[in-house]
Amino acid sequence: MGLSELSVRRPVLATVMSLLLVLVGLVSFFTLTVREYPRTDEPVVTVRASYSGASAAVVESRLAKPLEDSIAGIEGVDVISSISRAGQAQITVRFVLEKDPDNAAAEVRDRVARVRARLPAEIDEPVVAKVEADATPVIWLAFSSAQRSPLEINELMLRIARPLLQTVPGVADTPIFGERRYAMRVALQPERMAAHGLTVEEIESAIRASNLELPAGRIESHERELNVVSHTELATPSQFADIVLRHGAGLKLRLGDVAQVEEGPASLRSRVRFNGQEAVSMGIVRQATANPLEVAAGIRQALQRLRAELPGDVQVTIANDNAVFIERSIASVYATIAEAVLLVVLVIVVFLGSLRAALVPIVTIPISLIGTFALMALAGFSINTLTLLAMVLAIGLVVDDAIVMLENIHRHIEAGQRPFEAAIAGAREIGFAIVAMTLTLAAVYAPLAFTPGRTGRLFAEFALTLAGAVLVSGFVALTLSPMLCALLLRPHAQAGRWAQAVQRALRGLERGYASVLGWTVRTRAEAAGQAPAAAKETALAPPPAASTLLAAAAQRPVWAGRMAVLLAMLGCGLALAWLYPRLPAELAPMEDRGTLQVRMSAPDGASLDYTDRYVREAEALVRRHPEFDRVFASVGNPTVQNGTLIVRTVDWSERQRGIEALAAQVGRDMREVPGVFSFLNTPPPLGMGFSSRPLQYVIQTTGSYEQLHEIVQQFMQAMREHPAIDSPDVDLRLSAPQLRIEVDRERAADLGVQPATVARTLESLLGGRIVTRYKKGAEQYDVWVQLAAPARATPEQVGRIQVRSAQGALVPLSALLRSDEGAAPRELNHFGQRRSATLTARIAPGYTLGQALDFMDELAARTLPAGQGYATALSGASREYRSAQGALTLVFALALLFIYLVLAAQFESFVDPLVIMVSVPLSMVGALLALWLSGGTLNVYSQIGLITLVGLITKHGILIVEFANQMRQQGMALAKATRTAAVQRLRPILMTTAAMALGALPLALASGAGAESRRQIGWVIVGGMGLGTLLTLLLVPTVYLLLARRRVPGARA
Repeated sequence: MGLSELSVRRPVLATVMSLLLVLVGLVSFFTLTVREYPRTDEPVVTVRASYSGASAAVVESRLAKPLEDSIAGIEGVDVISSISRAGQAQITVRFVLEKDPDNAAAEVRDRVARVRARLPAEIDEPVVAKVEADATPVIWLAFSSAQRSPLEINELMLRIARPLLQTVPGVADTPIFGERRYAMRVALQPERMAAHGLTVEEIESAIRASNLELPAGRIESHERELNVVSHTELATPSQFADIVLRHGAGLKLRLGDVAQVEEGPASLRSRVRFNGQEAVSMGIVRQATANPLEVAAGIRQALQRLRAELPGDVQVTIANDNAVFIERSIASVYATIAEAVLLVVLVIVVFLGSLRAALVPIVTIPISLIGTFALMALAGFSINTLTLLAMVLAIGLVVDDAIVMLENIHRHIEAGQRPFEAAIAGAREIGFAIVAMTLTLAAVYAPLAFTPGRTGRLFAEFALTLAGAVLVSGFVALTLSPMLCALLLRPHAQAGRWAQAVQRALRGLERGYASVLGWTVRTRAEAAGQAPAAAKETALAPPPAASTLLAAAAQRPVWAGRMAVLLAMLGCGLALAWLYPRLPAELAPMEDRGTLQVRMSAPDGASLDYTDRYVREAEALVRRHPEFDRVFASVGNPTVQNGTLIVRTVDWSERQRGIEALAAQVGRDMREVPGVFSFLNTPPPLGMGFSSRPLQYVIQTTGSYEQLHEIVQQFMQAMREHPAIDSPDVDLRLSAPQLRIEVDRERAADLGVQPATVARTLESLLGGRIVTRYKKGAEQYDVWVQLAAPARATPEQVGRIQVRSAQGALVPLSALLRSDEGAAPRELNHFGQRRSATLTARIAPGYTLGQALDFMDELAARTLPAGQGYATALSGASREYRSAQGALTLVFALALLFIYLVLAAQFESFVDPLVIMVSVPLSMVGALLALWLSGGTLNVYSQIGLITLVGLITKHGILIVEFANQMRQQGMALAKATRTAAVQRLRPILMTTAAMALGALPLALASGAGAESRRQIGWVIVGGMGLGTLLTLLLVPTVYLLLARRRVPGARA
């Protein structure tokens, strides 16, 4: 007794099995986490090291290179990149996806500790963090007040906001932008120092000696004990100004006599505004593997507590929240699921014409979808846009098996059997085909689920979720569906007018289809009039018009019909070969995430005020557009020459223009801001960092940066002229103004001045030095010593600085130094442990990343000199695109091979699978044509749709071939069995096609957040199923007639 027969005979058992699936699925649904994408974040570890006063070149050679060489030996490293700036090195280590983030961070710390002795002793201890160096905050918070200064706001952020927000799970860092941290600033007056014969080292020593807090021990007696604390620390500007530097002859020289002492911000090299109002901002940076939705939810909850703890006049506003798009996108997919369910139910009711009969496949939908959540929980998956997309496609799939089961049982009832016997006989007859279709569709995803790399991980959950839904639906179709058919279907039930009309239409289609098969699927004996007409064999009388065509076709040679079908197949193959290379390719469609970033770069050497002036102009231009409701401006990050606007749009439903159209308009507006170079970023797809641009082409060299600079300038010139590339930029610039100072060592030795003394003096007076700390409340703040701003405004003033010689005399630096102005790199980059320059750009509207990369490859081939140590590499979205492109091509080939092998095992034949799979190229033509007409591209979404289509379209062939084999085993001749199977399977094929195509239609017509990606996969399914099914109905019977074995066990000769 098979599973289906057992279910028919024991309906309570069948019901309980389905209810258990629903119950476990519901429990699992509430335990699954919600994210934007499956967990595909690569483990990233960052090492930061500071070397105060060192140039970018010194940082590169003494910090970045030794650290890179040590870290490179760690197992699982994918790529190492570094940035060397003046005074700071930043090394980013990306690991393969399989690497555990905690182990990766621990191994990096170990390698940094090993090499620490080789690094300069003066550097700050390197900091290792499990976060990308330039990670973009998922949330920007703006703190402002009409009554408090930025210093007071910053203090509240440090004491209240940061400790609270850093405790939210998944938060890696909370950097403050536009920071105004308290500091005691000692602005030295060089003329007064010279008049009193003081050097900066003597002043620093006096400050340190006067600002101490040390335990003084205890006072002990027989009865009690007192701890003694010597309060010698300083806390106010007046106390620091009263520090005695020198005394004699009844006079005391105090710090206030040679310097201006005031409490103020530690740095004034950055500014932040929100909607034009001065503010201080805090970014929420998530850990590399943290769920952005969970982080955002935790931050919003923490903000309720924070607002209650802050003074009433301090406003905390969410300037930008990347989680808003994710939440809206997931809500849109839920709505799409509801739309797809309604359309599929409508298809079922229309085709069946009976609500009782329609209940059989309809009830399969909730059971299969809810039951799939149990498999997702078992596999450790999450609810995300991709698993929900799989659910949308599953809606049309899960009813297929139930429809096929229902139609076959209904046919037996119409033949005169009682529903109980018909359910058992029909289920037994169709059971193998359902198992074959279920396993085939599951097999198509096996290679996808085990593809290595980010793409494989990204779509493993999509693939296995859809395969799981199909497996659950197959189980329901073999258990619950036949039981419901036995209970609900009635023999010779009176059909309503609508049902009668539908049945007449379907019978008309069957007659027409039989007529066509009578021309394409016939033997020479039939052509000679030695066999009955095809329509009569199937008990269908063709209409007069079809009879006339059939009679005319019968006069033609037997091979004419077959040749026409084969020529159509050849035409489809040629169309496929023509369409595929002409479709533009990219990693993923650009999505309207409601956010736009405008980056501005002032000329090298520009001041903060210069940059800020043009950023304000850009803010005013952006605020002219009603589609933008939040404008967040940051100036001075990471250098004073950089400015950034993060612009948030109103809700998707409240605007007509998409983000690309808005970006184009803002790009035109920015031409009115000539004082800075600007380019626009829209958030990249697949959850990559906001700061990354689509095109990232790396030029590597073993030579000098000067030679590399000459090469990249040639690239830049060609990129500016190419229509696919918009706003090209490069991170290698050798134009930062620099005053190069060299100590005359012979002269210094003669005067008794050590070069180290000169270096420390310049560091303190020009760059500023933290000499001690002071207490303000419970916090410790820095005491900075530096020349007053007017005394360090020109290069000539450097020569007036004095140092003390070994003999005690003061020597001006002009007597010891040689200086000249020149240009130097702002930053020096490494990629893959080699010196590098990264060329970046946006992709112009109407072009794709694939076209841009093809051009860059061709440009590199003709520009880079051979044999001189140059190489190219890709980074960011470009690297992912190339990786996904190769992986998905292999997956497609493996999917075809898997399906063929599964079908061969099921049919015990190497020929039948070939017959079934000839329909695959036909569906590909329909899919690519739909993409081309809808303006789509070849990307990871559309390619996943193509792979899905392989499994869907082969289901039709399985139905025809399996029934033809059964007819032949019952003694029917080959041609007659082929025609009979094709005509009898026409109804379920049309129903399943309509269910699948209309179920995917809400995807194809999607709007709102994230609709761009959903449309791609929707049009692939709709176009592929539509044209593919039409051609499959003609091609599969013809090829089966040509390739099938002439004899089968039990068949008549």
